[in-house]
Amino acid sequence: MTRTGSPRDADRSSGGAAPSVVLVTGVSRFLGGNLAARLAANPAIERVLGVDTVPPSRDMLRRMGRAEFVRADIRNPLIAKVISGAGVDTVVHAALSAGPGSSGGRTAMKEMNVIGTMQLLAACQKSERVRRVVLKSTTAVYGSGSRDPALFDESMTPKDLPSGGYAKDAAEIEGYLRGFARRRPDVTTSVLRFCNYVGPRIETVLTRYFSLPVVPTILGFDPRLQFLHEEDALAVLERAAVEEHPGVYNVAADGVLMLSQAIRRAGRVQAGVPSPLVGPVGRFLRGTRVVDYSPEQMRFLNFGRVVDTTRLKERFGFHPRWTTVQAFDDYVRGRALRPVLGAERIEAAERTVLQAARMLH
Repeated sequence: MTRTGSPRDADRSSGGAAPSVVLVTGVSRFLGGNLAARLAANPAIERVLGVDTVPPSRDMLRRMGRAEFVRADIRNPLIAKVISGAGVDTVVHAALSAGPGSSGGRTAMKEMNVIGTMQLLAACQKSERVRRVVLKSTTAVYGSGSRDPALFDESMTPKDLPSGGYAKDAAEIEGYLRGFARRRPDVTTSVLRFCNYVGPRIETVLTRYFSLPVVPTILGFDPRLQFLHEEDALAVLERAAVEEHPGVYNVAADGVLMLSQAIRRAGRVQAGVPSPLVGPVGRFLRGTRVVDYSPEQMRFLNFGRVVDTTRLKERFGFHPRWTTVQAFDDYVRGRALRPVLGAERIEAAERTVLQAARMLH
């Protein structure tokens, strides 16, 4: 495990001038759309632009209020005209996608994540008005492995770059943002590395995973998990958009849950799958489109990941309202998950999972 200093990790004070024109990417999704709605409700902000390739739902558009939806593809250099034409001074990049299935496949996902971010940063670099860039990143950049430390802090990096998927995209994107910060030292850059979100409204791979009646796990492993309530995720993004918080921050709730504990709290049935059958089971579930597992997510469910949030509390000044346990319990209540009852049904379900895995192996 190596340690690297975080660029522009400031001892610059928080606060600063409130933004006049904010651009938020990814507004057709939960975090981007709800963040645009929160910013639009702030009378100190003159204008809020929400950018995405597809429009938000009607309900989301209503909640966004005076925020203006701009249908645009950040992979296209024309995004520079949107930024310069509107006089944008703050950009919140919340469009990073973690799910190939919802992005049109891995190739399209990588293009949107990496190429889109490169074009967005190029547009920010050209604009003399941009003064603040906030990146929604992920703790997945630390990877998951058997030699991981008990806690990852922001100065740590895995020995090897994540081999693929969302984690690799996020690591590359953070590198591009560091390069941008060197070229534009007048712009405040904030990187928020979020752990897994849960809550009554947000849809993620893990919220779907824990809603399965029978939850497949890797036999012999019980990883530690951290969660963040959806409302805390929105609150920290909003703070980063309107205040000066340069640097890199792990964003997660206090406390941890073992995977087995989370499954029990959700009232689900745990089915241990032998390691050789994990790949076939993952492919089977991807094929059903119920849960879109990727190899990195399988490693996460093998080894888990826990991050240190001292910097978030002491430098950023943000304390999540929900602990990991409280956030998970609110997700369970909000989804009205009911316990799966009956020993016979449990045994039958476990047999079904294992039989399916053997057939696919």
